[in-house]
Amino acid sequence: MHEITLRTSDRRQMVDITSEVQELIASRGIGTGSVLLFVPHTTAGITVNENWDADVRHDILWALEQMVPESAVYRHSEGNSRAHIQSLLTGHSLTLPITEGKVCLGRWQGIFCCEYDGPRRRRVLVQMHISSPDIVD
Repeated sequence: MHEITLRTSDRRQMVDITSEVQELIASRGIGTGSVLLFVPHTTAGITVNENWDADVRHDILWALEQMVPESAVYRHSEGNSRAHIQSLLTGHSLTLPITEGKVCLGRWQGIFCCEYDGPRRRRVLVQMHISSPDIVD
């Protein structure tokens, strides 16, 4: 098990961790397999989405705020129910294939750790699996 640590700087933020994931895969010498990414936080998430135009990240965070507004009446005493619900929508884990030593992503895709209750220190747990060379596709 490996870990990527990051420090978010805003209350709501999408941090591109694609290069960190790629570096971990390269450092382990994995050619073919899969990578499991897990965010062990209830007010953060992880997702794959466009990493070319930063406006897409802005629009995603805006849309999540429209769906789960901060101004709604929540019962949770810590005042961050909105962040818990938004993280539920994003999800807390991803499993992605690895081929030719790289995580398989579309041309415009990146891997993002999503912050909904920052700024905070966040962790992404990374577990890589090597495919057996005996398996024929």
